[in-house]
Amino acid sequence: MDVDAFIAVHRSDWQRLDDLVRRRKLDGAESDELLGLYQRVSTHLSIIRSVDPESALSGSLSTRLSRARTRFTGARSNALEDVASFFVFSLPAAFYRIRWLTIVVGVLFIAVTWLYAQWVVGTPGVIQALGTDEDLRRYVEEDFINYYSENPAASFSGMVWTNNAWIALQAVAFGVTGIWPAFMLYQNAQGLGVAAGMMAAHDRLDVFFFYILPHGFMELTAIFIATAAGLRIFWAWVAPGRRLRSAALAEEGRALITVALGLVLVLLVSGLVEGFVTPSGLPHWLRLTIGLLVLAAYWAYTLVLGRRAVAAGYRGDLGTVDRGDAVITA
Repeated sequence: MDVDAFIAVHRSDWQRLDDLVRRRKLDGAESDELLGLYQRVSTHLSIIRSVDPESALSGSLSTRLSRARTRFTGARSNALEDVASFFVFSLPAAFYRIRWLTIVVGVLFIAVTWLYAQWVVGTPGVIQALGTDEDLRRYVEEDFINYYSENPAASFSGMVWTNNAWIALQAVAFGVTGIWPAFMLYQNAQGLGVAAGMMAAHDRLDVFFFYILPHGFMELTAIFIATAAGLRIFWAWVAPGRRLRSAALAEEGRALITVALGLVLVLLVSGLVEGFVTPSGLPHWLRLTIGLLVLAAYWAYTLVLGRRAVAAGYRGDLGTVDRGDAVITA
């Protein structure tokens, strides 16, 4: 085949295809022409590949067809648009949908923590069973406070961030069991309640709150959120409503794993507070204020952007193109 003659005959089709691809808008006739040219140039490419598949002309036609295919199928959004959509719509919508369950989980956590603290303080023999008088005194007077400053602030922040992020990811990922999130929450409440009871028994409850709350406001809330997301996934499996059980589980799983990803960043912030603010020499009121401002920022983000995102139809799930359509067969 004479390639030069082939190019001379069909160059006008290729140039017309390029021209249509570059246009911002196409009317109905031009859209039909674009599709027809795409099919025609595809045939040209097949002919060239049968003669010389590695030629420059083959590569050029492949590039033209790729641009044309993107033009009439729609291009994927760029990475920056995806990131913006995640933080403006998907993440706040997912947080907003579990806001009430987050509060319920938080209330239950505080109740269990308080009961354990009361048990440690009010039950004879419990304090003695936790350690010797010397060990307990060293804990409440030194170890409890030194825990936050015995390592460099940056490495300590990284350590608590990765640990808490791992806990949050487990709560969401294993939420389908219905057991793991509740068990994890109970363990944390128990440990915190025992520590609070030990500090209270030695008249150091004020120190306990001064060192727990600056980072704990947001850190504990993040654990409540993760637990709520995990339990929501479990409930979608137990009570799917009118949806198929598998469809309900998949939908909630996709939507609420968004929570786990968002909590990685939330816990990074609380980790920085725990590493740099909690052990700092700042006045107690200022450290508590910083912790409260971080918590207030989270709830403002959730309630303001989340309400708008949900009202616009977002749930935290992937878009239709990414998740695919469900086909129900008889």
